[in-house]
Amino acid sequence: MLQNGRIKGLIFDCYKTLINIKTDERSRETNQRVSHWLLYQGVRIEPERLRDVYKWKVVDRLGKSGQQHPDIRIEEIFEEICAENAFREIDPCWLGIETAKIFRTASIKRLEAYPQSRALLEKYRHVPKCIVSNAQRVFTEQELRFLGLYDYFDHVILSSDHKIKKPDTRLFQMALNQLGLEPHEVLSVGDTPENDIYPPQSLGMNAMHIHDAWRYA
Repeated sequence: MLQNGRIKGLIFDCYKTLINIKTDERSRETNQRVSHWLLYQGVRIEPERLRDVYKWKVVDRLGKSGQQHPDIRIEEIFEEICAENAFREIDPCWLGIETAKIFRTASIKRLEAYPQSRALLEKYRHVPKCIVSNAQRVFTEQELRFLGLYDYFDHVILSSDHKIKKPDTRLFQMALNQLGLEPHEVLSVGDTPENDIYPPQSLGMNAMHIHDAWRYA
């Protein structure tokens, strides 16, 4: 992958590239668990309403963003929901963050690091690396940390921080700036062509599907 000596930096996607994940955010079971937990925090909202209000608020916020490829901060959505449905005094900001984590925990069916990707990171440990992912900082950073992946990277760029998501090329430009490299010196690795292959290529970067990259581990 780096044999020609021209590649001096690597950009990785996160989910389905580094982390094998399966979630079910829409299920009654997921929303019921969150609804029950919220009762003990001073917020009353039925599971079906929680699911629907969450969806409506996300759609509304994305529609008003003014961005071509907008993203949200999930904790801000839950902060609003908690404030609107509290039956006693609460700290909406804190509770929004904690609810986002509970929601994630309740929705996860599978969460593990790909051993092939870990081997790839270990082999190229000396090469500057950056994550560019459509992901929520509130729980993604912790997932990277407890799966033992975070410290392989010099920089982590997550879409929720900037409220824009791939394929917006500005995220890849941020990565180039942080790595201090020219586009032709960087290889992007990911699982989705429309997000991880074509956008960086449009900036002059190299790009490769994660399944192809595993051959170099």
